[in-house]
Amino acid sequence: MNLRKSNKKTKVRSRMLIAFIAVLFLSYFLTASIFNVAIRRNIRDGGYYYVAEQVAAERSGMILIPLVAIMFAASAIVSYFLANSITKPIERLGTFASGIGKGNFLTNDFEFRDAELDALNAALNKSVRQLGVYDETQKTFFQNASHELRTPLMSIKVYAEGIVYGIMDAKKAGETILEEADRLSELVTDLLYIAKIDNITTAYKTEAVDLSETIRNCVTRQQNLAEKKDLSFVFDFDEDGITYTGVADLLARAVDNLLSNAIRYAKSEIIISCRKYNGKVEIKFMDDGNGIEPDVLPHIFERFYKGKGGNTGIGLSIVKSIADQHGGHITAENRPSGGAIFTVNL
Repeated sequence: MNLRKSNKKTKVRSRMLIAFIAVLFLSYFLTASIFNVAIRRNIRDGGYYYVAEQVAAERSGMILIPLVAIMFAASAIVSYFLANSITKPIERLGTFASGIGKGNFLTNDFEFRDAELDALNAALNKSVRQLGVYDETQKTFFQNASHELRTPLMSIKVYAEGIVYGIMDAKKAGETILEEADRLSELVTDLLYIAKIDNITTAYKTEAVDLSETIRNCVTRQQNLAEKKDLSFVFDFDEDGITYTGVADLLARAVDNLLSNAIRYAKSEIIISCRKYNGKVEIKFMDDGNGIEPDVLPHIFERFYKGKGGNTGIGLSIVKSIADQHGGHITAENRPSGGAIFTVNL
């Protein structure tokens, strides 16, 4: 619903000033005119100046009383319509804002003559769109999360029942339960990170982070897993190291996720590069695996999207969110020689 359509925006303050100045100007103008006319007329009609002045004053006083009353009424009427022109749009915006608080994330098509109100309405519409996207994302997130959580829980329940009723080998069933429990624990950790990253009210503490050291620490943590697959690491870092101002915990998490992804698919070698180009930081993880399927590549950073051999479908989406939080971006592509390349630009 439109209020008043106009391509020209005016200021509320300007409208009020113009209205009141116009009323005052008319008041003084009419008063001065009446005084002038009355005095001149009495001077022409009387014989002496003091007689004319006395008569003019008496007659002017009789005229001024109704004049003041008329001007007061005119001022009240102008003020009333001016107040309505301001308060009605504000009340409409207040109703709109109240609806947002109740979860109504539909934009409006209000249009105002006043630039301030029009800007406020545009800001509210922008907030509504952002909240609508956030709300829809959260709903989808919880639906997918509940599905992912249900799968390992059902497996644990089935194997636990097999042990209880003696229809499964206890050792093998126990090993499966442990694997599913580890998977469940990893999934819960990822979900907590997503909740932390997506929380629009979260305040992050930034600090100077040595990226080279962060990467080496992450490699150390996952060294045992890499050794089980006989994987070797090749580092290509700037000699002076790279210090980046960011959230240390989130950056370490992004490196961990990219590293674990590379370990999962690599055959013999993982190359990690961290360099600075033109004031920007570039981190690359390259493996020598089979690469990324063409149909998977466009969706690889989507939440809960799992390619061949994928785990939970959350890890890479977390990396993307962390890169976005730091004003950067991440890309994925296949190496000409075989394998995948994940590049984070900060």
